[in-house]
Amino acid sequence: MTSKRVYIETYGCQMNAADAQLMAGILLREGFTRAESADEAEVVIVNTCAVRDHAEQRVLGRVGELKRSKRAGDVLGVVGCMAQRLGERLLERAPHVDFVAGPDAYRQLPQLVSRAREGERAADTALLSTEHYEDIVPARESAASAWITVQRGCDYRCTFCIVPMTRGPERSRRLSDVVREARSLAERGVSEVTLLGQTVNSYHDGEHDFADLLRAVGAVPGLRRVRFTSPHPNDFSERVVAAMAQVEAVCEHVHLPAQSGSSAVLRRMLRRYTREGYLGVVERLRAAIPGLAVTTDLIVGFPGESDADFTATLALVGEVGFDDAFTFRFSPRAGTAATRLADAVPDEVAAERLERLIAEVRRVARARNAGLVGTTHEILVEQRARRGAALQGRTRQHRVAMVDGPAEWIGSYRTVRLTGTTGATFSAVPVEPVREEVEP
Repeated sequence: MTSKRVYIETYGCQMNAADAQLMAGILLREGFTRAESADEAEVVIVNTCAVRDHAEQRVLGRVGELKRSKRAGDVLGVVGCMAQRLGERLLERAPHVDFVAGPDAYRQLPQLVSRAREGERAADTALLSTEHYEDIVPARESAASAWITVQRGCDYRCTFCIVPMTRGPERSRRLSDVVREARSLAERGVSEVTLLGQTVNSYHDGEHDFADLLRAVGAVPGLRRVRFTSPHPNDFSERVVAAMAQVEAVCEHVHLPAQSGSSAVLRRMLRRYTREGYLGVVERLRAAIPGLAVTTDLIVGFPGESDADFTATLALVGEVGFDDAFTFRFSPRAGTAATRLADAVPDEVAAERLERLIAEVRRVARARNAGLVGTTHEILVEQRARRGAALQGRTRQHRVAMVDGPAEWIGSYRTVRLTGTTGATFSAVPVEPVREEVEP
């Protein structure tokens, strides 16, 4: 009997990580077993990102490494956004890749593996407007928290973004199906869920909007925390803001991509809001939700970005007071409108701007975090820290705290006092007496 040990290696966003769990669920249902590493597997699947060229080059390098260790009879597949973008061209470019599958073709993975073992190389990149994988149970690893994909695809056409081409048009799952999945997770002991979508707050299943979804999921017995990512600034209706403020389970954190602090650049990006509009959304959210933490995405070096435009982005960091930011240098993606824009920013200028932006983000975040030392928070203990013997937990505001304690605390909630900060994470001690775990 042919061995079915599979290893899935994932790059990119939380949606990709959730898709990896979905793929694992499909393959395990068909008799595959998990391998702990690529070296131990007969089937290796590389789950890819296409947002930036650097991500694709990293994947191509990794696929080249896997070629050298590939044994006779082994199968190597590339899936996800990069696979969708390149399709059969990837098979031509990398003869050692046996199959390619886009985000809507994961049901076909067992068949693609079988066909590869018979010597057939194939690419499946059909985009299916009805595919939500409703009948698939993702193979999740964490016992305390889980992702729930509520929306796939995107209808926005930001000029820098490849996602509409790699994931297709926006479509939302039925609210009842999302609630059913959330209830099933809660019954298994999961107490925190993160709702995922490309522009998650534009969710609409034909009858219910994102406010309805937050209220419905937040009411599921046993769910203690509800998070979501990534929203679009344009889709924070009054109904959505009210639901965030009124549903106790919804956490006091929003990841709100700004991309630029310049209205001129935002217009070239086709973001459909201005600097003032973005600041207005932040103001409304903070007025409704005291203690809200705000994180963001920022791009520098977009075509036509002047020194004044960049200065506006730097100023936005301080004006909003972001708790953290993912910062990027503009990466042109073939097929997007931004590749046709004039006035490219020289690489050395973009690189220097990125360094200055990172420094400003860290300065602002460090100052905000220093002001929190001495305060008390509830954390969900998630795992052991990557270094040292401490445990890693996360507050409702998505801040990471390290605390000493037994491994039995993992998956439980603890009240801690923040005792120090590195600028990015906190050290903490349990508040005495140690709070007992509350059953979800």
